[in-house]
Amino acid sequence: MNTRIPELRKANKLSQEELALAVGVTRQTITSIETGKYTASLVLAYRIATFFNLTIEEVFDFDGEETF
Repeated sequence: MNTRIPELRKANKLSQEELALAVGVTRQTITSIETGKYTASLVLAYRIATFFNLTIEEVFDFDGEETF
């Protein structure tokens, strides 16, 4: 899953650690999401999107993901 988190962090002058603290996860979790090694849960995706005052769809790109 593609994400705009690195771009949004840079635009807001935030480190991975600062974002992690704001949404209640570890810096490693943010790193893993940014590199595509981990897919955020719906709750975490919501927290991140809300933090940036955006929708989940504006932060995460679901194109190419499995359909059910």
